[in-house]
Amino acid sequence: MTTLLIRNLHTLVTMDDHHREIAGGGLFIRDGFIEQVGPTAELPTCADEILDLSGHILLPGLVNTHHHFYQTLTRVVPAAQDANLFNWLKTLYPIWARMNADHIRVSTQTALSELALSGCTTASDHLYLFPNGSKLDDEIHAARAMGLRLHASRGSMSLGESDGGLPPDSVVESESTILKESQRLIEQYHDPNPGSFTQIVLAPCSPFSVTGELMKQSAALAREYGVHLHTHLAETEDEESFCQQKFGYRPVGYMESLDWIGSDVWFAHAVYVNAAEVQQFAHTGCGVAHCPSSNMRLASGIAPIREYVAAGVNVGLGVDGSASNDGSHLLGEARQAMLLARVREGITGYSLSNDPNRKLMTARQALWLGTRGGAAVLGRNDIGSLEPGKCADFFTIDLNRLDYAGALHDPVSALVFCAPVKADYTVVGGKFVVKEGHLVNLEVGKLIEEHNRLALQLLEA
Repeated sequence: MTTLLIRNLHTLVTMDDHHREIAGGGLFIRDGFIEQVGPTAELPTCADEILDLSGHILLPGLVNTHHHFYQTLTRVVPAAQDANLFNWLKTLYPIWARMNADHIRVSTQTALSELALSGCTTASDHLYLFPNGSKLDDEIHAARAMGLRLHASRGSMSLGESDGGLPPDSVVESESTILKESQRLIEQYHDPNPGSFTQIVLAPCSPFSVTGELMKQSAALAREYGVHLHTHLAETEDEESFCQQKFGYRPVGYMESLDWIGSDVWFAHAVYVNAAEVQQFAHTGCGVAHCPSSNMRLASGIAPIREYVAAGVNVGLGVDGSASNDGSHLLGEARQAMLLARVREGITGYSLSNDPNRKLMTARQALWLGTRGGAAVLGRNDIGSLEPGKCADFFTIDLNRLDYAGALHDPVSALVFCAPVKADYTVVGGKFVVKEGHLVNLEVGKLIEEHNRLALQLLEA
């Protein structure tokens, strides 16, 4: 058995149901799980490793509910910089079709490195094209070497351009192949136990890239094995028009017709939903991955997060793909979520003077989305807060830096209101992934060199 003691923190934020913020707090960890949380004076004095972090703030590890790791290879592609979603996809699909297993491996480690340095300890990734022999296995093995928890979504596209879909035929698969691979991956890798590092999700890409029959069969397979379902939904007005014209439903209604509504389902974006659909999500347990930077980058719109939260919908944060965000800073995404929610209030004519009981999104609410909200979206009750029996997943930031000068009267809010910074320590299952601001499990210089070489290879082909 191994033990770790973190003590003498400036502030420990538990994100538990009691919303505790403990001055001078600490954690006692045994074999990857939290055994005690509280003031340092109440914790054991001995452990295999002891870390004094006076001046640091410590929070539960952030949970990323939507990403496309491979897109780190195609950041700021000139032809896609100023495009909306559909045109952006059409520009990038032919480039992505050139990827192979090395691209998947390296981009996974690049994305997870960025996430870990931003305080993320659990990430869900949506990989939905597998060109040139690449497989989801390539991502899973690369993630295991990094030490973060991974919800690996086996995405898919089966509806090519020749059949009325958006993606080119070169990147679609047969539905029999998709279902066979989905079953294999679940049986080989999915671990539903508390503290698991790998879980499999079934994730047909979107309503405009797969058939309804594949959606139905994926849902049936997922429920047979007890795994979750994920897809993009209601991201743009174009998608809304596409679904109504092709299927005779709004996007949410189309999902309902395919048995894709329930507590085992979460949707990325969910921007274009009406009041009745918000209530439907709340009553059925559907979750939402809110991706504010991506929605702004692609001019997609602003998701109704205040309405979701008020209705009781589980909402988490996602950085989304690094070709529609161009970065993977999850703490920064919490800041974007707070600010964008406030922009939406202004657009809809909200005024504090008109309704003093209606509040703007706070910094603590944004952090809740990034921790407890994300854990709920992924269906996990072993992460997201710092409580005895839960996973020892957390990050710390040294408050004695220029970025927080003048803000120490409220360090929790400072993490969100002030410009995003990198974590000093990120710990997953009681093991250091980031220590003193540096990644523990890989050499960053070599990773950057290989990543840049592979990225140029894609663009120059």
